[in-house]
Amino acid sequence: MSAAVLADAALADHTTFRVGGPADKLITVDDEAELIEAVRSCDAAGEPVLIIGGGSNLLISDDGFAGTAVKINTRGRDADVSSCSGAVLTLAAGEPWDDLVAECVQQGWSGLEPLSGIPGLVGATPIQNVGAYGAEISQTLASVRTWDRERGEPKTFAVADCGFGYRWSRFKAEPGRYLILSVTLQLPLADLSAPIRYAQLADTLGVEVGTRVPAATVRDAVLALRRSKGMVLDADDHDTWSAGSFFTNPIISAADAERLPSDAPRFDQPDGTIKTSAGWLIEHAGFSTGYGSGSATLSGKHTLALTNRGAASAADLIVLAREIRAGVLARYGIALEPEPNLINCAL
Repeated sequence: MSAAVLADAALADHTTFRVGGPADKLITVDDEAELIEAVRSCDAAGEPVLIIGGGSNLLISDDGFAGTAVKINTRGRDADVSSCSGAVLTLAAGEPWDDLVAECVQQGWSGLEPLSGIPGLVGATPIQNVGAYGAEISQTLASVRTWDRERGEPKTFAVADCGFGYRWSRFKAEPGRYLILSVTLQLPLADLSAPIRYAQLADTLGVEVGTRVPAATVRDAVLALRRSKGMVLDADDHDTWSAGSFFTNPIISAADAERLPSDAPRFDQPDGTIKTSAGWLIEHAGFSTGYGSGSATLSGKHTLALTNRGAASAADLIVLAREIRAGVLARYGIALEPEPNLINCAL
């Protein structure tokens, strides 16, 4: 089966922001061989390539993308389950992430339940070391199989070689070099969750941090928390027409943290730095939920999400993002960094 090719394709239809101009060409690939061939052919021709998964971490300019967009629609799940090694899951990059989490909870494969409700595909999760509610993909990942576009050959990375940090990996450090083909996870067999690490989730569950509870209960609680923040996709809810959290939580020095107000959140990091809350900084710099005018505003539920109220352009969202970043910088001296990939646009 050959990949589907569409010329002058609107990319807004393939992002959760629902904005973005056309690509010269859009290729939708359904298997790994098609994926490698599509990217390899573009590379050989010197043609720019934009990889699109679930589109939940992209802000594409109104001018679109001058090149070929490759949309990943690969599927495949292989589970090797034993009492000794647990569940070893090898997953094609195009597998929907939350469908996987739901299956793991149902099967009694523990560890992914705090990552419920996150949009997008499996292959994107290692790039930013996707995390939420005290869990990160790096905690359960065993290896990542890739196509090295620079060398023109496959390459597999063990978890220790992925360079994981907060919203960071070697795949983000070398953007575009490694095309992720599949991901292997290793999960313990248990109906109970991993120990609850996040205070808000523990409070919602009515337990102490470190407690284990039924994984299905954790999934339900996380989904409820995410919905309350507009972080579960819903076509009828414009608070979810977003890329989720638009700014990462800043990692700052201890000296910079001392200059923040006493009630600013502070989370000690292993290297002596401090993580603070981008949402808190935004709100206390004067940007409340729903801030903005026209079709680009902050979410009505969560100050960390920029949203399209129905007719926003990418330019509208960039203007709002710049205003918020400038306001936080002026108030607290901290420059917020965007979490989504900005395509043909910049703050």
